[in-house]
Amino acid sequence: MADEYTHGHHESVLRAHRWRTAENSAAYLLPELRPGMSVLDVGAGPGTITLDLARRVAPGRVRGIDAASDVVEQADAARIAAGIDNADFAVDDAYHLSSADDTWDVVHAHQVLQHLARPVEALREFRRVVAPGGVVAARDVDYEGVIWWPRVPGLDEWREVYLAAHRGTSGEPAAGRRLKAWAHAAGFADVRSSASLWLFEDEPDRRWWGEAWAERAVASSFADNVLRHGIADRAALERISAGWRAWADDPDGWLLMPHAEILARR
Repeated sequence: MADEYTHGHHESVLRAHRWRTAENSAAYLLPELRPGMSVLDVGAGPGTITLDLARRVAPGRVRGIDAASDVVEQADAARIAAGIDNADFAVDDAYHLSSADDTWDVVHAHQVLQHLARPVEALREFRRVVAPGGVVAARDVDYEGVIWWPRVPGLDEWREVYLAAHRGTSGEPAAGRRLKAWAHAAGFADVRSSASLWLFEDEPDRRWWGEAWAERAVASSFADNVLRHGIADRAALERISAGWRAWADDPDGWLLMPHAEILARR
């Protein structure tokens, strides 16, 4: 996975990744899983989804891969702490996986294809390593479809800046609506689509999500990329950060993130 990651691996980003579980981020895949299956989790990050999948398919083998070696080390430390022995983590490249042909029953990628400059090429590589009869599962948000209330000006500015920063770094922030087409272009004939959402509206969820983005807007690689590409200045990032905090403080605050999902079979 050599493409530049829009968000980077600042702690504010990794906190959001650690919130992810198989239940809140891969529910569409869970009915496909059986004990003894093998799973490759591409772009595993800190590994919370990976470890959930390992619990579900035990004693089957699960491998989580990521391009960032320090994040792989964190994921493996979490695996050891959880006492999970049917999973491992490694550095790998989504375009050139180290796995042999026809290796895995499931290849899973959560919020990965949106960050790749060549998502169809990556899907072809996933198809190469999935076993006959196996499934490639992918889920991505569609940032153009995010909606919220109240209409905080800082969040209106955030979406405009975010879309430009994401496209200026690598990938497509409105990836969700494209997943089915990308899978067909990669050679999959049997593609099932579904959709789900993340909703942040109660006080703990607003506080957690709003504070994470308030920090990310000024302190992560997202901020660095915005400034480097000349998309906005530091004052704009401060306005965006303040907007996220204002939204989180508002008891009427409500934000929905739509996601598309595919199950693509060989």
